[in-house]
Amino acid sequence: MDHLQRVVTKLNKLLTQNSPRTFSSTWILRRAPDCYRIIRKHIRTELGSIDWDKLTHALEPKHQRLWTPLRKGNAKPYRNKGEIGLILNNYRNELYVFVAPADAIDLEIRDKIAVALVRAAQAGNLLATTKVVELVGYTINGWLDSHCYISRWRGRKDEIRNQLEGCIRRYRYSGSFLRYVFRTLEYAGRGIMSLDTCSLDEPIATDARERYIDNVVRDTETNEISSYKPRRVWTFESESRSYGARR
Repeated sequence: MDHLQRVVTKLNKLLTQNSPRTFSSTWILRRAPDCYRIIRKHIRTELGSIDWDKLTHALEPKHQRLWTPLRKGNAKPYRNKGEIGLILNNYRNELYVFVAPADAIDLEIRDKIAVALVRAAQAGNLLATTKVVELVGYTINGWLDSHCYISRWRGRKDEIRNQLEGCIRRYRYSGSFLRYVFRTLEYAGRGIMSLDTCSLDEPIATDARERYIDNVVRDTETNEISSYKPRRVWTFESESRSYGARR
């Protein structure tokens, strides 16, 4: 049995017996000092810090949700390209997972890379933030083509970046970072109005001869072109029905 498995087995048992509302590294140090010593010595990230994400991810799911990492103050920004290299060295041939993951193993690798970079970004490395935005951006581009609410972010590159940088700052739980980003964009996307597009040659109604182009006018003072008879009035109810039909 390796070091990680020994620690995980004992911690799962302790957490089941004690049923704490939350637990942290301090809780482990007080309740299982022998486990803490093994963790500090053997369970480390590529950057040399304790890999709490690797540990908590190996726990039973019901215990993972109880993990409360110790909050640090605002990290001083810095740039360290070497840290990015250390994180990515083991995955140079697997970065395709952000574009086209083939199976569950690829999804797990994708999250490992993302979480490692996110933790470096939270420590203040600005280059890590840039790398997360770059790599996860490829994944988001795929979501834009395949998910209803997330597709509403199309054309909002700066807003997507703001949402992603917010996810990097807020991420605490040692679950899937990509799943966290997906849910954030999905829920926020519900508040974005989805605009339908149509050809100007289409008739205004199925039984009408008048076309949309017939209602396009130009303001002679501003040269602004607009339609004085819109295709439809958007309401929450109509959008809900439309989404239901697409589903």
